[in-house]
Amino acid sequence: MPVVYDYAVIRAVPRVEREEFVNVGVIVSCQAPRMLAAGIALDPARVRALDPHVDIDVLQRHLDAIVRICRGDADGGPIAALPPRARFHWLTAKRSSVIQVSPVHTGRSADPEGVLERLMWRMVLPPGPPANPLRA
Repeated sequence: MPVVYDYAVIRAVPRVEREEFVNVGVIVSCQAPRMLAAGIALDPARVRALDPHVDIDVLQRHLDAIVRICRGDADGGPIAALPPRARFHWLTAKRSSVIQVSPVHTGRSADPEGVLERLMWRMVLPPGPPANPLRA
């Protein structure tokens, strides 16, 4: 039976005033199995294309903190101790910083455990090479 899930795309915005961004991850919340997870795939070259001076190490540390908060790790700080749904709302709150998230979207899936991977492929990871119509 399909379950409802919410998700938001995590964006790196190296120069906030320019509002240019690169998708670097996804946060998924599914209340039925009480799932909260984040996937991160930071591509330094894509981010540096927007700002060659961005500190990739600092950006990666902040993105790793999102994963720890989603997991509820003790080293994720006080936010990680909140219930999963409260953590999701905190992580997806609108902010003007180097790390931002898209609006929250809703979906349905019979496989809530596979949603994160599917969203990472669709929204974050670079697409594969286009199919060659001459090879069909």
